[in-house]
Amino acid sequence: MLWPLSGFSIDTLPEWLIWIVLVVEVGVRIAVLGIIPGNRRPATAMAWLLAIFFIPAIALPLFLLIGTNKLSRRRQDRQRVINEALLKATSHMDLTDHLLACGEQLRGTITLNRNLGAFPIHEGNHLRLLGEYEDAFEWMVEAIDSAQEYVHVLFYIMGDDPHYAGPVFDAMERAADRGVTVRLLYDHMGTMRVKGYRRLRRRLKASRIQHHAVLPVRPLKRRFSRLDLRNHRKIVVVDGERALTGSTNLIEPHYHRPSAVRSGRRWVELNVVASGPVVTGLDIVFASDWYTETEENIAERLGIDLQEDEDARGGSLVQVVPSGPGFPDENNLRLFNDLLYNAVHRVVICTPYLVPDDSLLYAVTGAAHRGVEVTLLVSERADQAVVHHAQQSYYEGLLEAGVRIHRYPAPDVLHAKFMLIDQDTMVIGSSNMDMRSFSLNLEVTLLIIDAAMVEQTDAVLAQYMEVSRPLTLEQWRQRPLRVRYLDNVCRLTAGLQ
Repeated sequence: MLWPLSGFSIDTLPEWLIWIVLVVEVGVRIAVLGIIPGNRRPATAMAWLLAIFFIPAIALPLFLLIGTNKLSRRRQDRQRVINEALLKATSHMDLTDHLLACGEQLRGTITLNRNLGAFPIHEGNHLRLLGEYEDAFEWMVEAIDSAQEYVHVLFYIMGDDPHYAGPVFDAMERAADRGVTVRLLYDHMGTMRVKGYRRLRRRLKASRIQHHAVLPVRPLKRRFSRLDLRNHRKIVVVDGERALTGSTNLIEPHYHRPSAVRSGRRWVELNVVASGPVVTGLDIVFASDWYTETEENIAERLGIDLQEDEDARGGSLVQVVPSGPGFPDENNLRLFNDLLYNAVHRVVICTPYLVPDDSLLYAVTGAAHRGVEVTLLVSERADQAVVHHAQQSYYEGLLEAGVRIHRYPAPDVLHAKFMLIDQDTMVIGSSNMDMRSFSLNLEVTLLIIDAAMVEQTDAVLAQYMEVSRPLTLEQWRQRPLRVRYLDNVCRLTAGLQ
């Protein structure tokens, strides 16, 4: 039945009411058969249908609440305006041969990204990895203190503290007080769950920082969209000249979680700082999010120039790839799959969450089957129990295909997100390798073509691998039955997107 009838006998109900209930229940089940499969993956549709058929009282309201991964119509319209304006502004920028001496395969990948709404690829970028947790915060404080015109900051999670994020907020306040325009965006749901959120809001309100919550949860407003659509991007841009992006949130390494402090758990992050044309791309991504939240078009005031600079030569080739519900084609997933199918010698995937759809699973295992050395680096223990078990449910199939799995030791969470392809190509950014990052989160990813940057990332990878433990197929098959059961049950939740 669509609702529980415990506590009284159905015989006590009038016959006409019983018939109404039965007709409604059958009608709902017939209706969802023709509604849910529309524009969804078959596995996702089947998961929702099974849930509604077996536990309708729970699954149907849940589907009505989170069953669509689309933004509200207002946000979709704004994102469409931004996407069309970007493509129009850069339509003249053909991918010239001197930029794409990297080969036909990568030329196809870059063209794929462009057609899905990404930015032109540019050389002349100068990149540097920040592998220590403290390095990102020190860079932000120094960069913001040097700002002369504006500072743009966007994070999924923020939390004030004396040693990490606090000094960054201090720097933003100093900048705003001396006349620098400081714009700050933070994901509402991601940040409001952090201990001390109300205190942080009071601090922001008392400052000259222009701040807004992204995708605010306001269920009583008419502008409703799925509650768990989130902005997961991490971007800092200073004066349009320097930028940071990667995996770090604006919060101390225990994420303000008492359980993490007690267990000694820290989040291990990897970020990249940049100068060059890539900064413009990240700035436009920030400007698009600002416009979506405020209807203020700051892109026109940023002095953004997307013309090719003849002086911008050398350095790294970089393409900024935004993705999320505002882009209908899951840009990041298509990018990852394309790179995996083009890999020749090796693939390294470092991610805190690997819960792939069939296309990504086939791309990873297909690479291994054709002789590519595929290495997966994940946390021994993820910070989310359901995701942890769902992820583990894929290990046996990956190991059977020849994928080498290494696990970063608990209690730490390896939160770095990057993929290396052969010796000259990599991606790094905010995106995990799970369906949430592909379908529900707004993400930003950098496609980098530069052997020197890959070598720099290999050095960080070597540090991770030195402390990580390899997982063999024999070991994994000996795991307890209860773990196997939990893994398989949690795998079912991966389809409920």
